Amino acid sequence: MIFNKFIGYFHFLNMANWKTPIDRLRLIGMLEGVSFLLLMGVAMPLKYLADFPEPVKWTGWIHGVLFISYCVAILMCLIGGRLSLAKAALAFLASLIPFGPFLIDKKLAAADPQSAR
Repeated sequence: MIFNKFIGYFHFLNMANWKTPIDRLRLIGMLEGVSFLLLMGVAMPLKYLADFPEPVKWTGWIHGVLFISYCVAILMCLIGGRLSLAKAALAFLASLIPFGPFLIDKKLAAADPQSAR
């Protein structure tokens, strides 16, 4: 039961059509969320607790690229009429908190009628 609930959080892997702007936004959001968790949960403790700063350099750089990509994907969905201003703002705010992109993923999926569910 608990295992099925855990696996349910990875429903984004079931998307068959990565060609829609919302599906691309969801994918970038998942990658950005993972990079944020790695940066804060692994790289930062290594820097300050183990005096090993190199992981922050690399995960920070990767997270920065993914964050900018996520913001551009939100903007593209907003300009293309796929997201309302409220959902775009919510998606942006979700990117600023840990686990945010994971929590908003179902709302983004519901915003796309072409998304494979």
